[in-house]
Amino acid sequence: MPKSFQPSVITANALLEGDVVYLNGTDWVRDLSQAEVLSDEADAQLRLIEASARSSEVVGVYLSPVDTSSGIAPTHFREAFRATGPSNYSHGKQERI
Repeated sequence: MPKSFQPSVITANALLEGDVVYLNGTDWVRDLSQAEVLSDEADAQLRLIEASARSSEVVGVYLSPVDTSSGIAPTHFREAFRATGPSNYSHGKQERI
């Protein structure tokens, strides 16, 4: 039995910089809190196809479930880890922690 659809965001990696990015309407943003939350499964699948076609901007496009009870928060450890940036040394997003 398939799982029920959860609110999700579209995420990927920026092609040139490698940064984790999230789709906000038609723009890619680097902050999860600015991502567009998709709550309709059919719409999310259509938007995922459209985002995947933007191969000159991003790679590895996929839907990531989020918790929207208080803002936008990842539901999986992997996504929480990706949202904080590279783990090799403090720079970028990690400087804000």
